[in-house]
Amino acid sequence: MCRNIRTLYNFEPPATDGEITVAALQYVRKISGFSKPSEANQPAFDLAVSEIAATSARLLAALETSAPRRDREVEAEKARARAAKRFGRSE
Repeated sequence: MCRNIRTLYNFEPPATDGEITVAALQYVRKISGFSKPSEANQPAFDLAVSEIAATSARLLAALETSAPRRDREVEAEKARARAAKRFGRSE
């Protein structure tokens, strides 16, 4: 799947509508092959993004877990550490 789509579930603070929409946009771009659709395809593209965002929001609201919520800053730091180990530090 697209590497740019990030996990949005079980974070503190919860994912915003904007984050969900950006993930939906990335998904639609990936499966359609368009980063910017033509004028003729724009309505279908926009409809797909809004429907996927709405479905994703419902999914995130319905999911349940007993795991503690993850902290965004802690997870971001872990990702930076993995990237530094993988690609080396550029200082």
